[in-house]
This record gives sequence, C-alpha cells and structure tokens, in this order.
Amino acid sequence: MPHPDATEAWFQAAGPRADDLRRIDALVRAAAPGLDRELVPVGAGTMLGYGLLPYRPRSATTTTRWPLIALAAQKRHLSLYVCAVVDGQYLPESRADRLGKVSCGKSCIRFSSADRVDADALSELIRDAAAGTAQGWNEFFAV
Repeated sequence: MPHPDATEAWFQAAGPRADDLRRIDALVRAAAPGLDRELVPVGAGTMLGYGLLPYRPRSATTTTRWPLIALAAQKRHLSLYVCAVVDGQYLPESRADRLGKVSCGKSCIRFSSADRVDADALSELIRDAAAGTAQGWNEFFAV
C-alpha cells in the first residue's frame, strides 16, 4: 500500500482530472477489494497499480511484477489498464462495446472523463478480471 501522502500527491498532480481519477479508483477498489493498491513507476511517470503479480514479457529473461489493473493520467485522456486474458481474449477489448464512450485497445480503456464510462460494465469487468486471476484463468500472467 503506498504511503497516503504519496498517493494523494499522485492524485493532486493530475490537476483538474484528479476527481475523475478518484472516482475510477473508488470503483476499482469497490469491485476488487482484495487487490492491494500501490504506485508503480513506468518510464518517466507513475501509475496507480492494483494487484501486482509476477510477470515476464516474452522479450525479457527475468520476471518482474506488474499490476493486474493500473490507472494513469495521460496528456489528453485517462487510461485504465486491465491485464486479463481469458480464453485467448483480452477482457477490455472483448467488452469494449459495453464500457461506454471509451476507446479500447487490447488491455487499455481510454476515456476523457469518468462520466463517459459505464460504471456497472466496468465494475463487472474488474470483478471478472480479479476473479479469473484468483482462479488461475488469466493467461496474461502465465510465466
């Protein structure tokens, strides 16, 4: 769990988008209360990660830790990464049509504000990702 001051500083650094980040954070924490939350350094920035797990990209020789779910403020949008692959399909990509007025990649959900996201569909996706990972069905983290 990150130091409360560090997490608060992360939210505040997002400026006017801090409230949207807090809303999505609350949604993630409610949908998957068993996932630990911590700040994760990525490149020159930091994301808020939930449920760090062992992970080794195909191009790497060593295993690292990566969050099942991560929240980030980008220059023009917010991103929620849900690293869950079940039956060969990335959950965010396979449910993109249910998530509201968002743009989806394989594991990334991009949106300009929390109001554009269907909260019920996103909560369900997060619950399914956490449950599938706990039950060993998440192919993303296969090492």
